[in-house]
Amino acid sequence: MSFIALNRIILALSLAALSAIAQAETTLVAVAANFTKPMTEIAEAFEKASGHSAKLSFGSSGKFVAQFENGAPFEVFLSADDKSPLKLEQSGLAVAGTRFTYAIGKLVLWSSNPSYVDEQGQILSKGDFKHLALADPKLAPYGAAAVEVLKSQGLLEKLQPLFVQGENIAQTHQFISTGNAELGFVALSQVIENGKIGSGSGWIVPKNLHTPILQDAVLLKTGAENPAAQALLAFLKSPSALAIIEKYGYALPAVN
Repeated sequence: MSFIALNRIILALSLAALSAIAQAETTLVAVAANFTKPMTEIAEAFEKASGHSAKLSFGSSGKFVAQFENGAPFEVFLSADDKSPLKLEQSGLAVAGTRFTYAIGKLVLWSSNPSYVDEQGQILSKGDFKHLALADPKLAPYGAAAVEVLKSQGLLEKLQPLFVQGENIAQTHQFISTGNAELGFVALSQVIENGKIGSGSGWIVPKNLHTPILQDAVLLKTGAENPAAQALLAFLKSPSALAIIEKYGYALPAVN
């Protein structure tokens, strides 16, 4: 190969690289707090695969909806439920036809004490604890699911006075991990390590005790023209993203 031809190839590759950099975009993503760990990992994989980047903010799904309604500039929403994205679609704040379930959440009764919570959750009826943490059921789907579990076991009235409510599932986990509550309901993704509860003790709540926690994603109108926003939603359906989601204890939807 001649020197001139080699230079032309190098120039072409350089121009292609510059073009890719020029086209790379950043999307602003609102993410339910329970999905913090997997989404952080997914965002890194997304950037490597696409060149685009995702700037993540974590919080309660209910509070995010209020922010969108007040003009917050987020472009993609990964909710902890399916109702919030539907509401946004119906109100015209989300792009119709972009909503899909990206994960199905699992609830766990957890304590930072390794020998505190039994594997059948009998401590709820037999324990002498003074504080039971859960996310605000009006704002956080995992909190609403926890209330359903207690209702199904006839324990809500008895245990409601012991509630310590977190603003979101991340704050709820903090209450338990710091000992401000002896136990509480969190997302399995927050405590899973290598396919099982990594520290403390817990009861993975059977799915028949509460409504399925279908976590939906949707493209917001503010991100309709951003290729990074569209690419991120597509990436969430990729095998690499699904593997990460499953690794953190979520079930995958039958059709994604």
